[in-house]
Amino acid sequence: MHHQSDTNRTTLVVRASSARPLLLAWSDRGVEGPSPSHHARRPASDRGPIVRLLEQDESRGRYGEFWVLTTPAGEGPARALVREAEPLVGRVELRALPVDDPSDYNRLFRALRPIARELGRGAERPVDVLLSSGTPQVQTLWVVLVQAGLLRARMLQVIPAAFVPSPHPRAVREVRLEVEGFPEIRALREEVQKLRAQVGPRPAGMVGESEPMRALRARLARVSASDLPALVLGETGTGKELVARALHEGGARARGPFVAENCGAIAEGLLASELFGHEAGSFTGATRAHRGLFERAEGGTVFLDEVGEMPPRVQAMLLRVLQEGVVRRVGAERGVRVDVRVVCATHRDLSAMVKRGEFREDLYYRLRGVTLEVPPLRARYGDVPALVAAFLDEARAFRPGGGAPSVAPEAMRLLQRYPWPGNVRELRAEVHRWAVFCDGRVEPGDLAPELRGLAPAPAPAPPAPASGPPSARAAVATLAEAVEAAERAALARALDATGGNLSQSARALGIDRNTLKRKMAAFGLRKAAANSAPE
Repeated sequence: MHHQSDTNRTTLVVRASSARPLLLAWSDRGVEGPSPSHHARRPASDRGPIVRLLEQDESRGRYGEFWVLTTPAGEGPARALVREAEPLVGRVELRALPVDDPSDYNRLFRALRPIARELGRGAERPVDVLLSSGTPQVQTLWVVLVQAGLLRARMLQVIPAAFVPSPHPRAVREVRLEVEGFPEIRALREEVQKLRAQVGPRPAGMVGESEPMRALRARLARVSASDLPALVLGETGTGKELVARALHEGGARARGPFVAENCGAIAEGLLASELFGHEAGSFTGATRAHRGLFERAEGGTVFLDEVGEMPPRVQAMLLRVLQEGVVRRVGAERGVRVDVRVVCATHRDLSAMVKRGEFREDLYYRLRGVTLEVPPLRARYGDVPALVAAFLDEARAFRPGGGAPSVAPEAMRLLQRYPWPGNVRELRAEVHRWAVFCDGRVEPGDLAPELRGLAPAPAPAPPAPASGPPSARAAVATLAEAVEAAERAALARALDATGGNLSQSARALGIDRNTLKRKMAAFGLRKAAANSAPE
């Protein structure tokens, strides 16, 4: 009998992926103590459906591995089953799942889903699941998982010994349910996908229990169950790609690839080739054919970040893919049919771009039907402590020994007062900086300058004596004050000269727009910008 840790289990699954099939079954030996009154006593001659399956001629030597599932209360009787099965299989693994009541559908689903996910991580190894053992609820969930595509397995049934003459040529049969077209089955699959999205692990970064985040997760569970194109809206740094990945992992395409591209990071001439591919000789330098993102994402999800930056010609090609499911490579005469889900994201106002003629109206209406809005960090300040804790856990990898600093209450209050123009991405960078420069505890003085600017100004130092040079501390403070005054004046002049236009002001100052916004917040210039002309 083999008991393996989670790490070893994963390794064994990968190593055995090309070997003989794996048998998966719930223990048929009950639990320790008295059996429920409704359980009929099994005749001594009947050794149960699992051993009967393994003793069939067609099963001898077939299985390279056997996983026996049970509850903690059934672990003792299940060990006896393991001992009987080992001579017939060779490698038998007993797994006691955290389920007290094997008739509770919700707990069973939560316990069986990781088993199905673990089997899906390896190569395409054949799996047989036995329906004849376990509670009716266990048997029902095996059918649901297999029919919903969450567990790729062949379902087997062992006919009860009381109904089988001995010998019987077909004591084992494969169960096939050809019910794909029934509306009830499609609805059931969507419900299972929603349940999987709700109970599955949250993507890193989607942390917090604020009302905006709870609303986003509820909507995400619904949208994951569909296969429609989706549009993710939100400011820069809010985590739009995390939401797109959650859509992919919570839907039916989770086993397929997730392929992402930033439409604003590639020149127009190359973007079409990168997304849709090209044929050899279609342009200078195209020495061989190239499969684009859509072909490489077959059966999965394509995530197009900053879709608002997509040139009009490429917008037209994307619309064709959405309408017809066909990709035509650059320079090709015929299209290639693809099966992908398209998820787009942008921080720009697409409706305003449509009015200005910068974005195709038909493409906009095609995308906006399923929309998810990611809240900015300033709309969920209550999530800042949880996000800081999550990023401190990440930061342990940057520090020798794996430790991470704690955060003083005064520093945490400043973190919750800062407007975070860079959103979660900016907070993550700040926390990771502490891992390099802070030891033990993060105090307000350890924070970035714009965060320290939110703290009350310290009482001014007494003037230096008339005779003798000023102290070094006073000299440094005076220099800092001079630099701050010069920066404030330069920002105010630039904003006044451009009528409050942030983009033009940033270009005039030679800094990034987000840097300008952070400095405006630190210097108290945000109100002036808000009252200025639109950008």
